[in-house]
Amino acid sequence: MRETDSRAAQADLVESGEVAAPPAPAGAWASLAAASARAEFLAGVRAELPLLLGVIPFGLIFGAIGLAAGLPAWAVVAMSSVVFGGSSQVVFAQLWGVAPPSVITATVGVVNLRHALYSASLAQWFADLPWRWKLTLAYLLTDEAYVAAVGRLRDGPASPHRHWFLFGTGVTLWSTWQLSTLAGVLVGAAIPASWSLGFSIPLTFIALVVPALHRRSEIVAALVAASVAILAQDLPHRLWIIAAAAAGILAGVLTQAFEERRR
Repeated sequence: MRETDSRAAQADLVESGEVAAPPAPAGAWASLAAASARAEFLAGVRAELPLLLGVIPFGLIFGAIGLAAGLPAWAVVAMSSVVFGGSSQVVFAQLWGVAPPSVITATVGVVNLRHALYSASLAQWFADLPWRWKLTLAYLLTDEAYVAAVGRLRDGPASPHRHWFLFGTGVTLWSTWQLSTLAGVLVGAAIPASWSLGFSIPLTFIALVVPALHRRSEIVAALVAASVAILAQDLPHRLWIIAAAAAGILAGVLTQAFEERRR
């Protein structure tokens, strides 16, 4: 009874303007304000599902490329669990047999450095998690998982179970990637070249980036990174990826700083 009276009194004060109303959770994620771990996980799964349209053909392509490069079928499938990075796995297969192991290892490491940027972006929300969770989420953190989860983490409520959202996106992506790679090993060679599934690789990344661009600094960063990526294609060991990322970040930071000075 006291709790009911207290809430009624608080509502009167808010209505009269004497007390400010508490901020409401972000609209798109308001239902997760008091969500359980299971609800956060399932929300993450649902957020990831649309992105799987690009993941499945990507996995089929890698399975076929891996076999064509001379890798044994078990190694192609195992790589999707050990490396778990589509672009770097394709690079590994392309360099297999034509480059020394040291060059292959270094190149794959450079290509996967973009995951460190994702980790740095999300670290603020997971700083208090135990190490077992940090290691698990770091392993599952890839391009599609990041894109599906960053909006909820940045704009959604500070739920104590929000890490389960990222876990849901990551597990969904991981499972699909393993199955699509296996399918590529089994039937990839039989897919007609006329289907042009290779185009799904850049198309997947374009579909990830474009919907996430909202601020002017983000658009500038994307345009600069795309330009540098095209101009720097001749750099060895796929270093154009790192050059484009660095240029895009610098352009975005400078644009944001310029806009803040003008305010």
